[in-house]
Amino acid sequence: MIEAARGKGQKEVSAAQDALRIAIVAPPWYPLPPRGYGGTELVVHLLHQELRRLGHDVTVFGAEDSEPGVTMLADAAWSHDLGGPDHSARLATYLARVYAALGGQRFDVIHDHTGFEGLLLALYSGVAPAVVHTIHGELVEPMRTFYKEVHTRARLCAISVNQAAADPALRIAGIVHNAVELPATPPGPSHERYLIEVARITPDKGQHLAIRVAQRANRKLILAGKVERTKEGKRYFEEQIEPFLSPTVEYYPNVAGQQKARLISRAAAGIFPLQWSEPFGLAMVECMVAGTPVLALRTGSTPELIEPGVTGFLAEDVEDLVQAAGRLDQIDRVHCAEVARERFGPHHMAERYISVYRRGSVEVEPLAAAPAATAIELLNLQPTAPTRQPSGR
Repeated sequence: MIEAARGKGQKEVSAAQDALRIAIVAPPWYPLPPRGYGGTELVVHLLHQELRRLGHDVTVFGAEDSEPGVTMLADAAWSHDLGGPDHSARLATYLARVYAALGGQRFDVIHDHTGFEGLLLALYSGVAPAVVHTIHGELVEPMRTFYKEVHTRARLCAISVNQAAADPALRIAGIVHNAVELPATPPGPSHERYLIEVARITPDKGQHLAIRVAQRANRKLILAGKVERTKEGKRYFEEQIEPFLSPTVEYYPNVAGQQKARLISRAAAGIFPLQWSEPFGLAMVECMVAGTPVLALRTGSTPELIEPGVTGFLAEDVEDLVQAAGRLDQIDRVHCAEVARERFGPHHMAERYISVYRRGSVEVEPLAAAPAATAIELLNLQPTAPTRQPSGR
């Protein structure tokens, strides 16, 4: 359930329109901003920069090699432990350092992005009267049960309606779409004919289907992303991707910075034949803000991210994707970029989080192509539990 209004007895944090004192705890795996992979770290980087630009007092914790303004408490080498046997120990070490550094300080808000371990520490640390936590991954068991244990004390934020809908009984303070870095210039007047998919190489991302679509649409395809470091990921690449690599199916293991921006902006479209219910798609949004429309299967968050005929096309199957590739000239790339930059820019994301910080909730936004019933079902509003007034800084 989405909390779109304060309940009886709930108090605002720093109700006066003055600067908030905010502590943000980023994940420990990649620097802020990341040099390549690291979607959550990119979102946290954009958020803390925009909050500071708006005049708030922000303390942010992250990994080594981050840009100035970040308290670096995680070793750079720990990125190799993400998802491995040492994952939990590294995260616990980082959080121990974070809360040691926070000792004796008081904030209006602490905003956790690390997971359930960080959320628990934030709730019991007493560092701030308001604890905000963004759910960055798929909302599945056992996480649903955990979040229900704390959802009356923490301000939980979903990153899409689709993610929140996985458990309608869970009390959600608001849905705040992730932001991406906005290009400095509008889309150029010309582009090439190739399609691009920027994503980890894994069956869930559907690169094998992107190859089929590109072949049938008679277009070149660029696949950009690391092979997932699992047996399944390696086998998928070796059996379903590598045999098809050719001058018309190119593979880039890891793209970032100017190379990534150039490949995306010059593409005819981004293609995302996802095979799972992805709660958000940063790469899709990166395409759209560059004026590059997106072709995607109707699954997960794609109906609320893509505005058909404006920022891309939704499809039901491979045949639909092939047909949509033939309609790309119908999309005005400048208008595509304008619409996407308004919806997914750092300022919009920061303003919505500020509403959660101050009021404890933020209203539900209109969805691009999601069924109206989905939004209506999620508007079963219930008051949130009271939160304590800040006791000073």
